[in-house]
Amino acid sequence: MIPIRDTIRSRSFPFVNWLIIILNSLIFFYQSNLSSSQLNVFVETFALIPAQVNPLNPVSWYPLLTHMWLHASFWHLLGNMWVLFIFGDNVEDRLGSIRYLIFYLLGGISAGLLQYFFSASSDIAALGASGAIAAVMGAYFVFYPNSKVVTFVPIFFFGWFVRISSYVFFAIWFGMQLFSGVSSLASAAGAAAGGVAWWAHVGGFLFGLIMARPFCIGRCQRQTYLDEHYPW
Repeated sequence: MIPIRDTIRSRSFPFVNWLIIILNSLIFFYQSNLSSSQLNVFVETFALIPAQVNPLNPVSWYPLLTHMWLHASFWHLLGNMWVLFIFGDNVEDRLGSIRYLIFYLLGGISAGLLQYFFSASSDIAALGASGAIAAVMGAYFVFYPNSKVVTFVPIFFFGWFVRISSYVFFAIWFGMQLFSGVSSLASAAGAAAGGVAWWAHVGGFLFGLIMARPFCIGRCQRQTYLDEHYPW
């Protein structure tokens, strides 16, 4: 399933969401201009390599924050930024820009922590914004349960555009991540299977589900009133 757009319009300009998209793109542009040896050093320094994280040494924890700004390929970047573009503006609108930025960063860190928990001895680098974006998706699910997601569903050589409930979309998406994460445990040290850090997706989404309401204290009542009385 490929999300195309949602049916909820944002009431404010998503400044932080666009800033995150631009920063990720600039960092990838920088990566793309590195030599192979330079790129290897860059990834080994800033990606999350679980085996290099020492719980007793806080200095080794910084990749939990930096890994979410790196991407393995242009298509990896494009896919992540597209999903963030679709869902992030609404979550920023609900939380406010500063809270949204903090929420996004903590979501990415939480995603990295769960990935580390299931693959602590792995030397495979985990990188990408998908864990943080999964947290945004979890928050979207909490805030906009009645929205619809226009989705492209490819079947063999054909495909259909369908409007499906966010309940259905996120239930299917999360189920796929959880199933793939459990399946990856059969690989060495629970490492990312097929180059995908499934447990990071699970961890990010769960963070979004649990922390969306606490982050929205003081704002959600007003936003809910606007949604109910002035729907767009």
